[in-house]
Amino acid sequence: MIRDKSGKDPAKLPKGVIAVAPPSFRRERALIKRGVWPVAGCDEAGRGPLAGPVVAAAVVLDPKRIPKGIDDSKRLTPERREELFEEICATASFAVAFASPARIDRDNILRASLWALARATHALPEMPKHVFVDGRDRLDTPCDCEAVIGGDGLVLSIAAASIIAKVARDRLMCKLAEDCPGYGFESHKGYAVPEHLEALNRLGPTVHHRRLFAPVVAARERHEAIAVAGCLVQTQTGIEVSAEI
Repeated sequence: MIRDKSGKDPAKLPKGVIAVAPPSFRRERALIKRGVWPVAGCDEAGRGPLAGPVVAAAVVLDPKRIPKGIDDSKRLTPERREELFEEICATASFAVAFASPARIDRDNILRASLWALARATHALPEMPKHVFVDGRDRLDTPCDCEAVIGGDGLVLSIAAASIIAKVARDRLMCKLAEDCPGYGFESHKGYAVPEHLEALNRLGPTVHHRRLFAPVVAARERHEAIAVAGCLVQTQTGIEVSAEI
């Protein structure tokens, strides 16, 4: 039965609500029947934000202990993501990798994301025989890799990885908020929302910001211009005072 993201029967949904099929374990099970195991799913969180790392996760679900309700992390509430995060960690093999803002600036966001996804796959307790990755690009791994566009909504292992990556990154951004108060990292997690852009222009970039992202470049240039102007004013004032003396 096809259900919407809340798990309800589509026949009972309000008018105008589109039913969305949840991700399935079908592709993984087909490989298991062919003797291919372990099978991992990979996904990342944080490609779009102005601050913080990209966080990638690789997950190998236990076919006999798959938590109920796994879905694309974007379809879940923060509370449900937290619950499923704990359940996945308790029943599956998983690994997490981080691509820092410095690596993102050096390599670009796509290459940094693919590097983190490959690193997470290599960090699994056992190298998988096959890996599904969300998106268009395959990973540099010694095992077979299959890229699935929209995979976090189709392949259960990828959906599980999306939850691990999202929760891990959100928790990290809350920690960064303690070190960098005033930016609202704990609420918007580094995305370019109005609150973040206002703080960025008012306070300037932190070491956790991605230096080459356009809004960060603009904020940095603005603050550098203000600093230069301030130095000129101080210098001119000093000259005038010296002349009077």
